[in-house]
Amino acid sequence: MAGLGSVAAESPVVRLLGQRIRDFVTSDGTHEQLAWQFGSEVDSRHFRVMLARRPTDRGEARCLVTLVDQTSELRTEHSLRREMATDSLTGLPNRAGFSDALEETIRPENRASYAVMVIDLARFGRVNACVGGLAGDELLISVARRIKGALRGRDILARLGGDEFGVLMTLDDGSGDALHVARRVEAALANPFRLSDFEIRVECSIGIALGSENDGDADDLIRNAQFAIKKSKRTGRAEVYHTSAFDVAREQFGIETELRRAIENGEMTLFYQPICDLNSGRITSFEALSRWIKEDGTSISPDSFIPVAEESGLIVPLGRWAMEEAARTLALWDQAESGNCGVKIAVNLSAIQLQRDHIPEMVRRALDNHGVAGDRLTLELTESAIVSDPDRIAHVMRALKDLGTTLAMDDFGTGYSNLAYLQKLPIDLLKIDRSFVSGMLADRDKIAIVRA
Repeated sequence: MAGLGSVAAESPVVRLLGQRIRDFVTSDGTHEQLAWQFGSEVDSRHFRVMLARRPTDRGEARCLVTLVDQTSELRTEHSLRREMATDSLTGLPNRAGFSDALEETIRPENRASYAVMVIDLARFGRVNACVGGLAGDELLISVARRIKGALRGRDILARLGGDEFGVLMTLDDGSGDALHVARRVEAALANPFRLSDFEIRVECSIGIALGSENDGDADDLIRNAQFAIKKSKRTGRAEVYHTSAFDVAREQFGIETELRRAIENGEMTLFYQPICDLNSGRITSFEALSRWIKEDGTSISPDSFIPVAEESGLIVPLGRWAMEEAARTLALWDQAESGNCGVKIAVNLSAIQLQRDHIPEMVRRALDNHGVAGDRLTLELTESAIVSDPDRIAHVMRALKDLGTTLAMDDFGTGYSNLAYLQKLPIDLLKIDRSFVSGMLADRDKIAIVRA
């Protein structure tokens, strides 16, 4: 403890903090704490300064100045904070670091026009399965480099997690600016990547959310861009989020929630559309069509719930239920006829089912549960589902043929199959797409295609 005058004469601390100490000593306070920093920006030191006022018997103001060097502590804290905000694989900001930068940008006092772009890599899990985790990491690093090279100097690139990247952009020309950057990213990723002996093409979907459309926080803006990705996956190009997109997403989420409950509670039913032999007029089979009739009698259009089921994965439990119900119906018809009634039921298999479910086992179980022979079922696969992974689907198809089922290719003519390849597949029937059959009798070209 010392008089202010003697301390000021002896200590550089007091010389630098002198006025602050004088103000403290002449105040009514007895204690005060403050932070103090000195030195260059590169090599600065940080202290916590504690002041304690101690009057003497003679009424003279004295001040006890205590300094705690916090430089090492603060540097460690800063290093940890930076590490927590950085993706360890790519060295880019992670989601937490990206959110911090975004929160800073959307503060009211910052009047810059901005947008968030989210880039989602398609089927990256399959790439990992094919080339292994280490090569997959190498691919992510290469993807990050290419995206970085396509951005402007002021844009901030981050890895949000897994196979998803985010970009924070300041804009000069609103959505036009953002879409221009998105096209540059698409072009940068268009060329194949070389990893060891593999040549890998990376496809991506891009969603953009404009700051002008955002009334929430950083997470809301990222979420909006992710909503736009759903549309990008359908259109094949970068899409900008608009409020109406959120309304659609909210509606789809509501349908998904109710559909899940409907499957669990038995609200679904199968309608059977007859298939006739035009020569004899006799019904030879029925196509099973899933229909949703709610408890209050409201019917939900398949055009509304089937796309949601496909996107959410609910098509898998819905498909299992449909297979069980079709087999049960066949057993009931046979029972009513006191034997094999002679008709078949056709059941559709979606591309999602073929990717995620063990279809042959599911079909075998349904047939066994109801004592129905495999030749009573026709299984319809779309052309696009087959060409998406032809070798694996061909293996599945052969397993289904071993159960005695009939296999049909649905919507034939809308995909990319060729007749030479079809000869290698165990397909029994082709269902020609209606675009070729409609108006066929008045169009020679359509007749020629159908005959071929």
